[in-house]
Amino acid sequence: MADKSQASHIKEGFAPPSPKRLPPMAALARTIMQGDGDLLSLLPADAYKMDAGELGYSRRSIKIFNDADLVSEIMQDKDEIFPKSDLMVGALEPLIGNSVFVSDGAVWRRQRAMIDAAFSLMRLNLAFASMRSAVDEHEKRLLRAADTGDVISLDLAMSHLTADIICRTVFSVPLQSKTAKDVFDDFTVFERGVAQVKIWRLITDRAFAKPRQDPEVMRACKRIRRHLGELVDTHLSDGMGRFNDIASAVIAARDRDTGEGFTREELIDQLGVFFLAGHETTASVLTWVFYILALRPEILALVRAEVDQVVGDGEVTLEHVKKLPYIKSVFKETLRLYPPITFMPRVAMRSGQIGKYKVRRGALIMIAPWTIHRRAEYWPRPDVFDPQRFSVSREKDIPSGAYIPFGLGPHICVGAGFAVMESALIIARLARRFDLSFEGNVKAVRPVARLTTRPASQVMIRVRLHKS
Repeated sequence: MADKSQASHIKEGFAPPSPKRLPPMAALARTIMQGDGDLLSLLPADAYKMDAGELGYSRRSIKIFNDADLVSEIMQDKDEIFPKSDLMVGALEPLIGNSVFVSDGAVWRRQRAMIDAAFSLMRLNLAFASMRSAVDEHEKRLLRAADTGDVISLDLAMSHLTADIICRTVFSVPLQSKTAKDVFDDFTVFERGVAQVKIWRLITDRAFAKPRQDPEVMRACKRIRRHLGELVDTHLSDGMGRFNDIASAVIAARDRDTGEGFTREELIDQLGVFFLAGHETTASVLTWVFYILALRPEILALVRAEVDQVVGDGEVTLEHVKKLPYIKSVFKETLRLYPPITFMPRVAMRSGQIGKYKVRRGALIMIAPWTIHRRAEYWPRPDVFDPQRFSVSREKDIPSGAYIPFGLGPHICVGAGFAVMESALIIARLARRFDLSFEGNVKAVRPVARLTTRPASQVMIRVRLHKS
């Protein structure tokens, strides 16, 4: 396991890529010139320093909050006046309806109570075997790439692996099946199209204006929902006899008051969330993890040393995954620097006050893990990659509200435990077996905020079998 003496071998001051911080007008000009709807490039330098304040001029008012106490107040939302932003709901509704990812109030409470059991510890223990099978298949693909010496896309590799894991754990089918593959392909169309931000609409649109979706995105949503419906139907027609997976657990869930289960459309909504959150967000952070490991062999060596000490030469089991603190610290630090959900927007349903800051009805309340995670008040040398921030001795000192990759309060991500277990397994397995080398210009790698925090262009790597 990594200790302080091992950590000292990590090169000092390694800061992975982030946008250059510019004054407001320069940041706006950069974003317009890039033309890719990247909200990270739009953030002015002051957004990283202020406790709270206006993000430029807009018709509806956009306020960013970075103070940990204020962020906690907003996300706890005891009076239920800061629901999920209408912009986010409008963007995602064609795919996942009024599901747990976008709902609020009584609807959300009912949904959350019903699906929590699907992610219980017992259910995660059952899911681990499916995760391991997907990693087995992925290792075979990487072995072929190592044999041929081909350069591969790290982004696509991680997307394929996490999509395969979701298909296996949710529906008991591997990604190679025709329906699952079609869902994956259409979801790629969705995530690239729906996340394209129209900067001028942010500035000029009134609050609660219904967003206009690209026709191609709408067609992709319909195809995804049709395919998800086909997967749901395999479980419904089976009478719950053959399957023991997340989908079967959600189908079996009942409202504690009425005794009713989810309708077929509601099942498609909720299981669509699992595909959205469980595949894309995890693929995002793992892309950054392995990019960093490719650049920093000293960090990879520490990861590998922990696996050797805890696991040895045998199979990585669930019990082993629970005993990999340094790997989890690497994962958490990558989540800090590259939170998959870059922004968690809320909307003010009535005029009021947050701390000393007044907000008017319809104001967009921007909670940005990206800026909160890079505030010097909470994180010494905030842009530097330092897994030791999450060591047992230091993690307890992180203020509540300063680290929110999975959200905070009652709406904290239901799949957080799933993501940590899955990612630790993947990092341990692939780091132990493969050496990675980045192919390309390091300075050209640029993070962007679309649906998730991704590299602007695909990260290309070469894999080689590690010789111990």
